[in-house]
Amino acid sequence: MTLTRADIRGVVGIVPTPATSDAGNWRAENTVNTSETETMIEEVIGAGIEFVMSTGTFGECASLTHDEWLTFTTCIAKVVRGRVPFFAGVTTLNTRDTISRGRQAIQAGADGLFVGRPMWLPLDDEAIVRFYSDLAEALPGVPIVVYDNPAAFKGKISVEAYQKLADLPEIVATKHAGGPTLERDIEAVGDRVAVLPLDSDWYGAAKRFPELATACWSGNVACAPSPLAALSRAVLSRDWDAAAAISEKVNWALAPQFGGDMSRFMDYSIPVGRARFRAAGLIDPGPSRPPYTDAPADMIAGGEETGRRWAQLEREYRDAR
Repeated sequence: MTLTRADIRGVVGIVPTPATSDAGNWRAENTVNTSETETMIEEVIGAGIEFVMSTGTFGECASLTHDEWLTFTTCIAKVVRGRVPFFAGVTTLNTRDTISRGRQAIQAGADGLFVGRPMWLPLDDEAIVRFYSDLAEALPGVPIVVYDNPAAFKGKISVEAYQKLADLPEIVATKHAGGPTLERDIEAVGDRVAVLPLDSDWYGAAKRFPELATACWSGNVACAPSPLAALSRAVLSRDWDAAAAISEKVNWALAPQFGGDMSRFMDYSIPVGRARFRAAGLIDPGPSRPPYTDAPADMIAGGEETGRRWAQLEREYRDAR
């Protein structure tokens, strides 16, 4: 499956890595729950989500062992079976390991890669462009989704860096954190790279840029894929009234987990995400892996309430499928 920018339309669903019951203990090995992974991917694809993407932040790219990462990546590829494009997360702490994982992911059956830059030290614009250029040189023709997360990677990718990255044909999309730079970045890369807003921001971006904001990312497809697939249908058909109504419900569902403080949420997003997935009830995510196992009680409660809200929306939209 060869993917280009023109193919990036719909919801790019980022999934967690389901864990065995002992995964919260450092002594545990082989903690990927493959049977739950299979269930999760079938639910996501069956609901109509257009893309699957793995091992971002709450997918625990930082706390999986290499063998666990490969087990999970291979499992997803086997379940997907080419039905939708699969972007495997391959972020590591250095360029050579990222390239190595990229090769293994493609060999395992992934269609493209989801790549954040090394974050031990912050990278300036020149270093960011060199990093992704090195990946493109090592993996020619392999589609790449850039992971632009200022909290994780110690800074935002600048508009100038984006304009240079857009010259690399391998860069087909970027997972954007949103905020005041979203529209600027969409305009800067035009139709060369799909700038993916959050699911909660997609309606507004698409109405403003209907030819450019053709896709979004969602970390909630393992909670409630059905309303998100409905949002995709509404946005892509430019049924703005329906898209606005669904978007309002998406924002309602998400509100409790943030607690009015996005920076605090980002500090605990992995265990809060586990609470969200568990309460939504679509899958059994298992515990998060060390060291990201705990969060303040109010943050966990917010994640659980968001999960319950997603469960309510899933019931509503699943019946309408």
